[in-house]
Amino acid sequence: MSKTFPTKVVLCDLDGVVWLAHEPIAGSVDAIARLRSAGIRVLFVTNNSFSTQAQQVAALKKIGIDAEGDVVTSAMSAALAIQSGWRVLVCGGEGLIEEVRGAGAEVVVPYRDRGAPGPFDAVVVGFHREFDFEVLTDALTAVRGGALLIGSNNDPNYPTPSGPIPGGGAILAAVEKTTGVAAVVTGKPHLPMADLVRRMCPGVTAEEMVMVGDMPATDGEFARTIGCAYALVLSGMTPHADGLDAEFIENSLAEVADRLLSI
Repeated sequence: MSKTFPTKVVLCDLDGVVWLAHEPIAGSVDAIARLRSAGIRVLFVTNNSFSTQAQQVAALKKIGIDAEGDVVTSAMSAALAIQSGWRVLVCGGEGLIEEVRGAGAEVVVPYRDRGAPGPFDAVVVGFHREFDFEVLTDALTAVRGGALLIGSNNDPNYPTPSGPIPGGGAILAAVEKTTGVAAVVTGKPHLPMADLVRRMCPGVTAEEMVMVGDMPATDGEFARTIGCAYALVLSGMTPHADGLDAEFIENSLAEVADRLLSI
């Protein structure tokens, strides 16, 4: 490849790139260590809104990666759309609950607070296993009552070692369908997440970043939103690269590190 990338920051997706269900993908931990040894910052940019920041950091620590201060989640981006003092129905996991509460909002969780009365200023949706008919009904009622609909991400699937499972985007699609309202989506590949990344990388230009991810429609488009190069890996949701567009296409994060460190 003739084009060079003066990389200062690697924006690294987690699921399907570093691990599958917190089980590290072969070579990923060493790849991160090698990039850091070369002076490249690795920032973990994930559409996972279910886990808290502390849980993500602890899970990475468990496989040998120090990530304190280097995790960006779609829950964090969703919180940017919340105003202090709002009353918010949070249809999501602990990560989303924590970030919305941290933005100064009053949080109501529909699968815990069944039938909590409105009105609500916003409904925020992310992945959660408690999603059911009652949660969907509460979200519908809140949005019909004037609440702003916010999605932490719209990824339809989530990779696991045994294959994909429904993602937060599948839940959001149900809420959008029943309400007839298009959500404001904040995670990758959308601008709120890009703004959050830029804020965490002061002085670093888009040309000095590379986004590494396994989903072209999410990670690849996020790279375009930021204006940086995209490295597609085939270790997660995209097993074949036929017809796909990326600056790099490699089997794994380890091979991406090899490529970047050889430039």
